[in-house]
Amino acid sequence: MSRSAHPAGPRHADVLTEGHYSAPPADLNALDPKVWAHTVGRDEDGAVTVGGLPVTRLAEEYGTPAYILDESDFRERARAWRTAFGADADVFYAGKAFLSRAVVRWLHEEGLNLDVCSGGELATALSAGMPGERIAFHGNNKSPEEIERAVAAGVGRIVLDSFQEIVRVAHTAQALGKRQRVQIRITVGVEAHTHEFIATAHEDQKFGIPLAGGQAAEAVRRALQLDGIELIGIHSHIGSQIFDMSGFEVAAHRVVGLLKDIRDEHGVELPEIDLGGGLGIAYTSDDDPREPHEIAKALTEIVTRECESARLRTPRISVEPGRAIVGPTAFTLYEVGTVKPLDGLRTYVSVDGGMSDNIRTALYDAEYSVALVSRTSDAEPMLARVVGKHCESGDIVVKDAFLPGDLAPGDLIAVPATGAYCRSMASNYNHVLRPPVVAVRDGEARVIVRRETEEDLLRLDVG
Repeated sequence: MSRSAHPAGPRHADVLTEGHYSAPPADLNALDPKVWAHTVGRDEDGAVTVGGLPVTRLAEEYGTPAYILDESDFRERARAWRTAFGADADVFYAGKAFLSRAVVRWLHEEGLNLDVCSGGELATALSAGMPGERIAFHGNNKSPEEIERAVAAGVGRIVLDSFQEIVRVAHTAQALGKRQRVQIRITVGVEAHTHEFIATAHEDQKFGIPLAGGQAAEAVRRALQLDGIELIGIHSHIGSQIFDMSGFEVAAHRVVGLLKDIRDEHGVELPEIDLGGGLGIAYTSDDDPREPHEIAKALTEIVTRECESARLRTPRISVEPGRAIVGPTAFTLYEVGTVKPLDGLRTYVSVDGGMSDNIRTALYDAEYSVALVSRTSDAEPMLARVVGKHCESGDIVVKDAFLPGDLAPGDLIAVPATGAYCRSMASNYNHVLRPPVVAVRDGEARVIVRRETEEDLLRLDVG
């Protein structure tokens, strides 16, 4: 059997065969609440609704493809994370999952902080009114200009990712007459059970300073000696789309071990520990994510137990959910263009979007669900592969799914759980225009990121 990418990481690539799929569901018209946003349902005509609005109306008004985002669901999930961790911890929304000025305002109103990792994300946060002290700035190669802007804006923390950044941030802060609060990101040698490209705590990758070999300890020594920065804690992130908490337990054990070594060597107990994000969501009915209160309880108990064992004061915990908040809140709405049966194999269903609005299937072998949403159907299920309109054989949105056998051009289908990383990673491949993001709440819809136009495309082409 050939080894291919697998959602649980390269070490698990021989578990599923190519073309693996489950049996068809008992009811193709059912919408699994684990996968869809909370206000999604069907109206009396069989059309899927979100926030009280039918998708047929949304398609008529805003066109397809389009990302449809349930604002009430987003706010509810943000509040759930804030409530789960309480006043003695910090929740930073990971803006890389999806960021817009409307989202920044929602986060501000719901009491969450914001994690950014580029100058553009920082600019978006500041332009939408997020206070600098509630922003954390990440990244493995922050430019001098980005560092200067972050320090000048008074961001609450900069996460240092290398020995060079320790010096750069310290010198920039001194030049601006400030003392910048920082954390040091370390890699703890844990392989999260996730895809190779989104596992981030093993040593052989670009993020952080390795704990192994004493490099992280040396980074702490240097940071404590510089006047321009105030070291407030240690940061660890083990990967993304994680369901198993055991990786966090090992990571916390090793981070707390470093905190103990810092205390013993320098007489300093750092007040904060950031365990990152990466908690998984349900892309299909087979996925079983944990609720925020379960995650908060587990992480708090792990850190508390490890600190008690090391005779350390329990530091303030930070977490960085991004996908876990925005991922389930949105779906991508497509119109079917062609339906191509291949005898003995499957039916190829081509839609008016594809890898330019969702690269994750091609990039990570990500698995998605899909449903007919403009109507219901009693037709027999057919094994389908939902593909895009791009000139690329890897332009696959949903590898294997069951759709009604009477699916026809002009039908609307939707892929749920596309709130995270789809719009953020969207491209203009084949000069296809990126879709809008339409927020729906209480029977009203509004565009929060507009659809690109050909004028937008040509404006950047200076000839």
